[in-house]
This record gives sequence, structure tokens and C-alpha cells, in this order.
Amino acid sequence: MGQFLIWSLVGSIGLTVALNLLPALFPDAAARAERKLMEAVQSQHADRTDPNTPRVKLFFPWKAMLIGSVALTVLVNLVGLLAR
Repeated sequence: MGQFLIWSLVGSIGLTVALNLLPALFPDAAARAERKLMEAVQSQHADRTDPNTPRVKLFFPWKAMLIGSVALTVLVNLVGLLAR
């Protein structure tokens, strides 16, 4: 149990540091993402010729969720294998 707690703390600190350094490595990423989002919203608004169409499109990223689930499962199993 003690080893798990130590590895959890080390992993948490590592992820926190990585997530805080990520914006420094890619400083214009937020502005680019905002621009792309605004362009997508404007193009959807301009494409609405029929006022009776629904305003909101449902987006369910099932492929990304499936890939992420498999990748995280493999990662967790590798970490468990290496921790033994």
C-alpha cells in the first residue's frame, strides 16, 4: 500500500508539472484554438439557411473514447507490470 501511495504522489506531481509547462511550450495554442472555434461557429451559423433546422448538433466522440480507453488500459497494465 505504501508503494502505491508514493507512486500516486509522484505521478500526480509529474502530471501537474507537465500540464503547467505545456502552455509555455506552445504559447499560441490557446489563441489558435479560439480562432478555429470561432470560425467553426460562424460557418455553422452562416450555413443555416432553413430556420427550422436544429441549432445544436450532437457530437459524441466514440472513436476517440475507444482509442483513449484502449491506450489507457495498455498504459495502466504496463505500469503495473513494471511496478512488480
